[in-house]
Amino acid sequence: MRSIVKLAAVGFVLAASATVTAQWPKYTAPGVPVGPDGKIDANAPTPRTADGKPDLSGVWEITRDPSAPPPAAGRGRGGGGGSPFGNIGNNTQGGAPYQPWAADLVKKRMADNSKDNPDAHCLPMGIAQLNAHLYPRKIIQTPKEVLLIYEASGTTIREVFLDGRPLPKNDDVEPWYNGYSVGRWDGDTLVIETGGFMDDGWLDVRGSPLTSAGKITERFRRPKFGTLELEETIDDPKAYTQSFTAKVFYRFSPDTQLIEFVCQDKDAQHYIGGPGTAK
Repeated sequence: MRSIVKLAAVGFVLAASATVTAQWPKYTAPGVPVGPDGKIDANAPTPRTADGKPDLSGVWEITRDPSAPPPAAGRGRGGGGGSPFGNIGNNTQGGAPYQPWAADLVKKRMADNSKDNPDAHCLPMGIAQLNAHLYPRKIIQTPKEVLLIYEASGTTIREVFLDGRPLPKNDDVEPWYNGYSVGRWDGDTLVIETGGFMDDGWLDVRGSPLTSAGKITERFRRPKFGTLELEETIDDPKAYTQSFTAKVFYRFSPDTQLIEFVCQDKDAQHYIGGPGTAK
């Protein structure tokens, strides 16, 4: 069991002990393609389900864009590169296109060391942070539904319905941290649309906001056996002057399973900037 007591808002994603042994010993299921060296053949053809769709099932871990050059000095602050986990605008030239009030809010949250990030208080951290988190996620795919299980944030489970139901209108449903998701196939791309969010969501560690007017569109592609690509488009006119897109890349993890994750919010008064710390 992975158990984390949140003592600080910045760096908490690295606070989990790397020495904790996973409950499941490493095991590679039959059918995983391997090369002459006995290792996984990541370049093997994309597996497909009985209905001909790309099979996205499996455990996926975050990685860098395999086609990108090494990051240059100064990148990672909204200049067109880097992970969107810390900054959702890292794939957007000039950074996320904040409305003035949102830009001011992000500056304040960064000055406060992101102490109000939901993840620092054992609350759901939101889709964008989950998608880019260091901890792995698992996809279970069926013809009518896709489940995304994230080890981070208390083993969050998202249901994505592929049965043709429309995305509900915000006024018709109670808002949720991770919203309501429906999906469809566009060729070999799984397109997921999510709305119905709670106000004051966080898209990244720095505190880029997501409001109840927001919508996130995810496009998942598996171009080869060992690679999964995600483009997620943020459309929230309350917080941003225009829609923008973040990119995330994953590698297939054939011999691992998710481990139990329990978040224990025991010591909130000692968070950085909290009432128990020096000003």
